[in-house]
Amino acid sequence: MQIQKNISLKPFNTFGIDVVARSFARFKDTDELEELINQFHDTDKLILGGGSNVLFTNHYDGIVLKNEISGIHEMHEDNEYVYVKVGAGENWHQFVLHCLERNWAGVENLSLIPGNVGASPMQNIGAYGMELHDVFYALEAYHIHDNKVLTFSRNDCEFGYRDSIFKKKYKDQFVILNVTYQLRKHPKFNISYGVIEQELEKMGVKELSIKAISDAIINIRSSKLPDPKKIGNAGSFFKNPEISNEQFDELKKEFPEVVGYPLAEEKVKLAAGWLIENCGPDANTSWKGYRIGDAGCHAKQALVLVNYGSAKGSEIYELSEKILQSVNKKFGVNLEREVNIIE
Repeated sequence: MQIQKNISLKPFNTFGIDVVARSFARFKDTDELEELINQFHDTDKLILGGGSNVLFTNHYDGIVLKNEISGIHEMHEDNEYVYVKVGAGENWHQFVLHCLERNWAGVENLSLIPGNVGASPMQNIGAYGMELHDVFYALEAYHIHDNKVLTFSRNDCEFGYRDSIFKKKYKDQFVILNVTYQLRKHPKFNISYGVIEQELEKMGVKELSIKAISDAIINIRSSKLPDPKKIGNAGSFFKNPEISNEQFDELKKEFPEVVGYPLAEEKVKLAAGWLIENCGPDANTSWKGYRIGDAGCHAKQALVLVNYGSAKGSEIYELSEKILQSVNKKFGVNLEREVNIIE
């Protein structure tokens, strides 16, 4: 177990932000994690997985602990489900491919989401009609201050829209070690998003399968979202805001084309991408495709902020702040960042 000093974090975050961590170490199991936490008990700590949901706005004056716990283990099964425990350091999309090979259903709609398994319950990742909580069974997490491993059920995690207890009440208190998923042995296909059906038709799919759905979603995501290996980004930078039916009705009077999706509890989820695309730095331009230096808003998807090369994290953050302010000014809607800002 090696502790490195003054290490660039550029290779470890998908934005490609070149900041330096004073100390850096990797851990592959709970014992190594515990040893590092005890050794640096008075030092600020950042647990890093795939680095796909963070924006560094400054150098990190503590220790970055990179979670590299691996392993995919079939725990048990019943007539309907197979229960699979996965190390938090495993790549999420590689795990999805692993499931497809074995015809384990439930994660196919979440194909090509960047990042590692450990972030999946923390963010309650979701896409194309499914969320992580739909397949979640349990997780084990290490309590940094009590040096204990605790098990969390679905209810314990308090999942919400791109949210969990680990982003609120227990923020920075736990390190997720592994996640157990409840996957279907007999698939229930979810193609409720119209674009999936359209892509399947374009692909000429005659017989529906989880592999076909996964391939369709990979095609859709690849056509809209930039590859972090080519253009630095963290996927969707903003959450889709939720407002009341009354607010939506008022908004629709002024902006008839506003995009919203009905939810339970008399709420509507707005398409943040539409809001961002329909306002900009001035009355005649849109944020979509906007660029200042190497910081920009992607030309194909307004939800995605990008680093075209050597942008600073602070520059991308400043751009996000301007977008938040302009959306609020024009539509009276508060956007919320989905990406974690590390100052």
